Amino acid sequence: MRLLLISGSTRRSSTNGAALTTVRDLAPTGSSALVYGGLSSLPAFNPDDDRDPIPGPVAELRQQIRTADAVVFSTPEYAGTLPGSFKNLLDWTIGSSVLAQKPVAWINVATPGRGHGALATLRSVLGYVDARILDEACMDLPIGRDLVSSGAVATQPEREALARWWATVHELWLAKEPDETR
Repeated sequence: MRLLLISGSTRRSSTNGAALTTVRDLAPTGSSALVYGGLSSLPAFNPDDDRDPIPGPVAELRQQIRTADAVVFSTPEYAGTLPGSFKNLLDWTIGSSVLAQKPVAWINVATPGRGHGALATLRSVLGYVDARILDEACMDLPIGRDLVSSGAVATQPEREALARWWATVHELWLAKEPDETR
């Protein structure tokens, strides 16, 4: 199983990025995960530019989504919704149908009671593009900056929770019909 991990944050010391880096590092045998690193390089979405030749960063994003078996998001919430740069990334996926029927999930690292405005918007956009939301793989795991070291989650309870999350995702993947897996 190949996961593409996309953080909605452009911040270098992002807890969302740290969670996804940890997910990548904890990939079980037979699985792999790639952290997408091009959020800041995407041009502002303009439907006039969504045709050949597609801007290079957009073509790379779409290719990474196409080659992934599933996509996992982790995003902060700004003013009760998605950050503009992350919404821009999602806008670039609409015209290509690259997320249509693609299994997707998210990890919410916000403090308890936070982040749900962004996730509601994310759910709405993913529904619009016909992504296949794996609710069983969507997770709330509060991760404060004090739990992050060297760009990854440093504390054992949170690392164990992310390892259990991987086990759940792996089981969901293995439970799929054989003709649905690659």
